[in-house]
Amino acid sequence: MGKVTPSPSLLGVFYLLVAFMTTLILGCPKSCHCSEKNGLTVVQCASRDLESIPSDLPEDTVALLLASNRITKIPSQAFKGLPRLQELDLSRNAIEVVDAGAFRGISEGLRMLDLSHNHIRAVPKEAFARLTAKIRLSNNPWHCECALQEVLRELQLDPETINEVSCHTAVREEYAGRPVIQVLDSGINFCNFHHKTTDVAMFITMFGWFTMVIAYVIYYVRHNQEDARRHLEYLKSLPSTSQITKDFDTVSTVL
Repeated sequence: MGKVTPSPSLLGVFYLLVAFMTTLILGCPKSCHCSEKNGLTVVQCASRDLESIPSDLPEDTVALLLASNRITKIPSQAFKGLPRLQELDLSRNAIEVVDAGAFRGISEGLRMLDLSHNHIRAVPKEAFARLTAKIRLSNNPWHCECALQEVLRELQLDPETINEVSCHTAVREEYAGRPVIQVLDSGINFCNFHHKTTDVAMFITMFGWFTMVIAYVIYYVRHNQEDARRHLEYLKSLPSTSQITKDFDTVSTVL
């Protein structure tokens, strides 16, 4: 008796059924695919046309792959409830905003964070607080200034992509287009430019106030001088005391 081989259509239905049961068991997000790795869950959500980070993620997620979607923002505590997360791939999205508490709750166990190929210009220093993971920040339109310098000082950038973290714009135009690390290694301190800019702004503001005060004083003096001149002319136009006395004597004589 010959061996019965399942038809391709039956095999397809079987795999779909297995995937469906796995999703139910692991509590996988509807738009993602979940699999097990050493008893932990790998959540594959790449290229799923997602606009936000899924909220119904399994607690034992060890890797969350969200590359090539349309995510624009990482809100505060976006990955709360994922204490075992070790790898987070958010590359090739449209991320512009990273909240200060975006990675709160996963900082200790995270080993790799990929934010490359997004639209990030700046991030708050608090966003990466206590992160020990290797971080990829390449191919973003970074604005090189003091805040970015302070952020990078605290991070462990991925050595393979560190030279691709470039200044798209900068406090000085001559640094635009150059790798951030190369600029900083040359001895440039963006924070010095920030302080100088602040000092100039304060000087301009103080000069403006001083000019306004001087202008007011000049106006006040001139206005008072004009009032004094008018008052003096008015007093001069009044008849003198001797004239009034003479007129009074004349009237008395007539009477």
